[in-house]
Amino acid sequence: MASSGPTSSSAREQLVAAAEELYAARGIDGVSLREINAAAGARNASALQYHFGDRAGLLRAVLAKHRAGVEARRHALLDAVEADGDADLRALAAALVLPLAAELDEPGGPGYLQVLSDLANRPHPAVDPASLDDPIDSTYRWRAAVEPLLSTDAVVLHRRFVAIRFTLAELARRTRDRRGTTDAVFVSDLVDLVTGLLSAPVSTETKAAADARRRARSAAGD
Repeated sequence: MASSGPTSSSAREQLVAAAEELYAARGIDGVSLREINAAAGARNASALQYHFGDRAGLLRAVLAKHRAGVEARRHALLDAVEADGDADLRALAAALVLPLAAELDEPGGPGYLQVLSDLANRPHPAVDPASLDDPIDSTYRWRAAVEPLLSTDAVVLHRRFVAIRFTLAELARRTRDRRGTTDAVFVSDLVDLVTGLLSAPVSTETKAAADARRRARSAAGD
């Protein structure tokens, strides 16, 4: 006799889909686990805890659902940059932006982008938004490719991570403001902006402020 209830895997998928939809509209902090349970049609109030353990477990599930696609797209773009043999900042900016921007039209993608942005732009994220120390991760590979094209001062100021956070913030904003019939202009402009962010010279004023901060930290450590 067939079961009248959802299978364990479908229940899990429904919870992830409900979380993606609510996160896309209201962000991580604007949604309770109870609301996600209700939106997924879960009859058991503890269904989410059963499948994911806690909020961090649910966030990891949302990230895992989309990660393989983003990774494949970015590695393909980085392969093309390497094959061309003449890396430039715009091509590398595109390798950062385009794999993520493709999620605007993927099922659950807007929620995924909102989760990434929320995590990347908070002091202590519940889940690390990027495996920055994993050599096989496309973000690690991207950062390594960009570094030789930046000044020493730009590297010290973590321009690459700033570019990642800016990209995610803009894409998350776009998920809430899908004007027009295409994202082509928005995405191309975002690549331009990330290129500009990476290539902007470090001013004399910023260098002086960074030097003062370095001296203060050194003195505090003595």
